[in-house]
Amino acid sequence: MLAWLTKRVASHSLAVLSVILFLTFLDNTIVAVVLANVQSTLAAGVQALQWVVDGYMLAFAVFMLSGGTLGDLLGRKKVMLSGVSLFVIGSLIAVLAHSVDMLIAGRVVMGLGAAGSEPGTLSMIRQLYPESRARAKALGVWAAVSGIALAFGPIIGGIIIGFSDWRGVFVFNIIFGLIALIAGWRFLPESSDPGSRHLDVYGLISGGIAICAAATAVILGENSGYGSHLIVALFVLSGVSALVFALIERQQKDPVLPLRLFKKLRFSIANTVAFTANFGIFAVFFFVALYLQFIVGFSGYQIAEAFISMTVAIVIAALITGRIYSFTRTLPLVVLGGILSGAGIIVLNQIIKPDVTAAELSWVLALTGLGFGILLVTMTSSVLNIVSAKRSGMASSTVNTFRELGGVFGVAVLGSIVNAQLTSGLVGKLKALNLPTNFQAFVIYAITHGGHVPTNARISISELASHASLVQSVTLVAYAAFGHGLTIALNIAGFLLLIVALVSGALYLLRRGYELEAGEAA
Repeated sequence: MLAWLTKRVASHSLAVLSVILFLTFLDNTIVAVVLANVQSTLAAGVQALQWVVDGYMLAFAVFMLSGGTLGDLLGRKKVMLSGVSLFVIGSLIAVLAHSVDMLIAGRVVMGLGAAGSEPGTLSMIRQLYPESRARAKALGVWAAVSGIALAFGPIIGGIIIGFSDWRGVFVFNIIFGLIALIAGWRFLPESSDPGSRHLDVYGLISGGIAICAAATAVILGENSGYGSHLIVALFVLSGVSALVFALIERQQKDPVLPLRLFKKLRFSIANTVAFTANFGIFAVFFFVALYLQFIVGFSGYQIAEAFISMTVAIVIAALITGRIYSFTRTLPLVVLGGILSGAGIIVLNQIIKPDVTAAELSWVLALTGLGFGILLVTMTSSVLNIVSAKRSGMASSTVNTFRELGGVFGVAVLGSIVNAQLTSGLVGKLKALNLPTNFQAFVIYAITHGGHVPTNARISISELASHASLVQSVTLVAYAAFGHGLTIALNIAGFLLLIVALVSGALYLLRRGYELEAGEAA
């Protein structure tokens, strides 16, 4: 009877943990398909849209590693449900946002909540499933849910934007966040282990400064110029902070990031693949979604339809990979996943055009999704098998941090390329047309801010009407420039996936060959 009751409690708890995990990872991608609506209603530029996405992921990545430590010190259930509460509060701020800055602030609060709640999911699994076989199955569920959540983001977001506006996404978060909060309070057990952990405050601060300074420099450099004093100073601050972080972590007994684990080749490969995979995922979910909305004119439902095949492929690949992982080595799966996803993005780049249909996109998005599904499960399962059970929380939080950072810098770096192509194309066309300087600034602002005009615009109605045909011509140029920027971004993401997969495979084979030779010599 006691065994049956324990098993039942564990199953309910795993369901609650899965919901919390699903919500936190879902919000990485769910906003991708509502960004056009955000731009048109809040007069947000491309740079602001990047912060809407990156604000969440930055806060999530920076504080995730400390979230697990706080759970061990203060109580895993307490910290997790506090994180869910903060996630709901951030969603409420977003719902009430009357400006893009307020929306970004809400997203940052949500990211802090996700960082507090996600790390505890693995810690609780270790507590709920002390038996190794049952724990392995639960960890498989965890790995699959974390990957599937990313895939479902555009689908759920597309459906919501089909009958509502961008605020509907955050209402969805509030509803399911409250459900998770109530269910967590009811079913999750409390546990802590304060004697075994120490909060690495200096590591958290220095690492956070390094990440935030680098991301801010990349995004602000789009407009300020990467040679400006501010941007150079931010990059220098990031580099110095990263060096200080590394020195601090080498001295810490309980570091926020276990650098010693990177001596294991498989661990380093897994985290590199995690970064690259999310870099590629956001090249698709962020930029392709924007292209389909702005240029192709897809509705929310059409966006959801376009990404269904990719979502299904990720789910299928994740489930199959989870089952076969224990029967094969990591290397073949990493190489296969990288080749499929990288090749899929490159092929996608060849077929996407202003008149593309959802049906034309479906097969290549499915191919890309198969690769991502393989990578998402392989990299998580790999790190969990490398380290001992007591270090699984730290190892998984590390790989998830690299996943978030891949998304952060994917949006930042690729966004800077797309925005640069868009603005340079517009400026060149407007200068060639010999338009007045004030009208050039007006047109650039209107096109990059969803049709809104600057608050200090001094363009008369008659002057605007006289340039109506030129505005249409410039709009077509803007679309072409955006498409050119997208081409560059997708090529970078696709080839990066291919290179990382092949180089990782080569390094692993070289290391294995060296170990075999050393063993024979001994």
